[in-house]
Amino acid sequence: MPVQDDASTKVRLDKWLWAARFFKTRSLATDAIDAGHVHLNGDRAKPARTVKIGDRLRILTAHGEFGVVVAQLADRRGPAEVARALYEETPESEARRLQQAQERTLEPNFEHPLSKGRPTKKWRRQLHDFSRKQQG
Repeated sequence: MPVQDDASTKVRLDKWLWAARFFKTRSLATDAIDAGHVHLNGDRAKPARTVKIGDRLRILTAHGEFGVVVAQLADRRGPAEVARALYEETPESEARRLQQAQERTLEPNFEHPLSKGRPTKKWRRQLHDFSRKQQG
């Protein structure tokens, strides 16, 4: 699916982000660009801006912040292996994402397994006992 890198080839930023699998749909990519979550060569970009090989992108997604350099151009979505070949992630970005992932695993989780939905009778009693002990 990669496009040849001649000068006449132009790929929109939102199409490239979708083809590189940073976003599930093109409209999600457009929304992220409009919200300022994507920077092209240090500047805030627009969805219709063209991407060239060698451009630097900073992309903030739900699963992390990526700093990448465009290696190839594509305007169609292909397999994940092809999508991964479209960009090269910077070493600083990789290290930062690994650090953040490790921090997420070490931070405490305060969700009770039964806290989804309505509390059970046992869980409600435990909450009541806890709040009574806190009051006095």
